[in-house]
Amino acid sequence: MHILYVSDVYFPRINGVSTSIETFRNELIAAGHRVTLIAPHYLPNREIVLEENGIYRIPSRPVPRDPEDRFKSYRATLGLVGELRDRGIDLVHIHTPFVAHYAGLALARALGVPRVATYHTYFEEYLGHYLPFLPGSWVRAAARRFSRAQCNDMDAVFVPSLAMSEVLRDYGVCQPLTVLPTGIPEDFFTAGDGGRFRAEHGIAPERPMALFVGRVAFEKNIGFLLEVLARMKALLPDLLLVVAGEGPALPALRAQARHLGLEQQVNFVGYLDRRSGLRDCYAAADAFVFASRTETQGLVLLEAMAQGVPVVGLAAMGTRDIILPQRGAVAAPDDVAGFAASLAGVLRDPARRAALCAEARVFALKWSAMERAREVAERYRSLLAN
Repeated sequence: MHILYVSDVYFPRINGVSTSIETFRNELIAAGHRVTLIAPHYLPNREIVLEENGIYRIPSRPVPRDPEDRFKSYRATLGLVGELRDRGIDLVHIHTPFVAHYAGLALARALGVPRVATYHTYFEEYLGHYLPFLPGSWVRAAARRFSRAQCNDMDAVFVPSLAMSEVLRDYGVCQPLTVLPTGIPEDFFTAGDGGRFRAEHGIAPERPMALFVGRVAFEKNIGFLLEVLARMKALLPDLLLVVAGEGPALPALRAQARHLGLEQQVNFVGYLDRRSGLRDCYAAADAFVFASRTETQGLVLLEAMAQGVPVVGLAAMGTRDIILPQRGAVAAPDDVAGFAASLAGVLRDPARRAALCAEARVFALKWSAMERAREVAERYRSLLAN
């Protein structure tokens, strides 16, 4: 099969969508399929560039209020129809709901092939953080209508968790929904060097360290984790929180950390390379903490568990599939005191933490990227057979 991926985001922009696309694409190619990707160009380039790895980079411009992201050219994307027809595309898979959705839909119609989408982001909750000047009820209602219409334009929709499937059914999505989370690539189970990370960042080997990895955005609820850290002063005074990632909430979080007197207890280390530095960072942690209430999956939780790091987090939306089995994870209460008590219970009990570490890795092994790619390929075949 030759699958066309269409997305408004891809590396070097680092987030869960980019990671999911790369993971599925690599595994499908390894299984003998062809996967062409259309993604934005992140440099001021006015020409379409076809990279050697089968990625078309489309001219784009920054998104207002979110300069990390791009609006790629709809016209330039549709200009690829003839070339894509010659390449023998069998199916179009859309990964984001902005220009990519409408351009991908138009390409699928022009090529006469099925179109599917992955619903990666819980926009009903997400958009309120970026449109604070509009009434919340209006934003949520608009997001539901928007999502319902887009999903019903597809021949099938993939969702990364059961919770997200339930949400879309409640919206009135009537197209077939398939729960298909992103898996963990085999090489991510290779142990990172936690000692090296600690040495590079001046963290003492014996200092307890909690970790958050992800986009530093308001919907990730990292401010809640800072409040937990302040509460932990009375429970574990030398605890360090490392935040690995960048994003629009970073200035506000730095200010919050100063206000709470946490300058010596929180370290914002920025983005880390997935193939080396990020694994080392996970391996250095004593616990992974996560408080987002809007995740459709929570892939970073599985990445931490693949390194044998226990998770303490909120079992909300997509993270329920990972946290509620309670294999290497602790479901914390959704309040600062309760979350702090759960985290302290893991960090101050070496035997319990050791048991959670062992469980975490075993649980993560069940989320094989190769198996997920096999499942998505089977779903593609079923659509092509109809």
